[in-house]
Amino acid sequence: MNGSVSRSQLVRGGRGSVVPAVELRTYYDQPVIKQPVWTWEIPWYFFIGGLSGASAVLTGVVSASGHRRLARAARRVSTAALVPSPVLLIMDLGRPERFHHMLRVVRPTSPMSVGSWTLFAFSGAQAGATLLAELDRLPRLRALADLAAAALGSVMTTYTAVLFSDTAVPVWHEARRELPFVFAAGAAASAGAATMLVAGDAGGPARRLAIGGAVAELAAVEAMHRRLGELDEPYELADAARYARAAKWLTTAGAVVTGVGGRSRALRAVGAGMILGAALCERWAVYRAGFISARDPKYTVGPQRSRIDRQRRATGTA
Repeated sequence: MNGSVSRSQLVRGGRGSVVPAVELRTYYDQPVIKQPVWTWEIPWYFFIGGLSGASAVLTGVVSASGHRRLARAARRVSTAALVPSPVLLIMDLGRPERFHHMLRVVRPTSPMSVGSWTLFAFSGAQAGATLLAELDRLPRLRALADLAAAALGSVMTTYTAVLFSDTAVPVWHEARRELPFVFAAGAAASAGAATMLVAGDAGGPARRLAIGGAVAELAAVEAMHRRLGELDEPYELADAARYARAAKWLTTAGAVVTGVGGRSRALRAVGAGMILGAALCERWAVYRAGFISARDPKYTVGPQRSRIDRQRRATGTA
């Protein structure tokens, strides 16, 4: 590796800063922080787990409203998406055979611990609700299981965003206020889209959820990019940029096609496929942008110096 420093590694002192403009160098040109060790299973788990959780919430809402056919479709979508979720999560562990160790303790301050227990409890509630619904037995117990799955499903849609932002990775940590909304909106849109496909003509409420979730996701993503400021640059680089552009295009086109699709089964299928693809691409964009920001010291040291400069200006310190 040569000793050259790219333009992206130039850090300049802010106005009033006692630190002169310098070239940022690290020991042996190594990153300030380590890159995440997560592998490809994580963005897929975040997408599928969010889809399952949001579908469980949809099940609870439409079931309470008396839409039995739509509730059954949403319940099936949730259960189908739930099946690969634990597999993907366990596959990512360095020692997959020790997954049960994560259930030995409960740490409310750890998103990983909360997520593991949420997935465990959600799996039981959702599987029980689906079994009772398919057998058409014990309706009161099934209703309680649906309610528990809906409550836990709401956590499934957002805890993964907290898991991202509770790290030192700049792009993830600085987006900690917006990421839960981005993930929740994407999960709602994908749940509505998938349920709409399964429910057919009975999927009116699911169709409206897909469109509303897509619009909310676009707004949340835009708010995230605006607040990131200069830290938004990783979303414009390499594969993160490709995923981000694909997510924005698919979300917009999917909402439009779903909205104008009306009674056309073909258009509904195309729109639903676009919305589902958009939610997945957005997870991959966030995932890859984090790796890019962890590699370049600019994104770690730059925001720290900016905060110091703002504090100095606010207090009048030289």
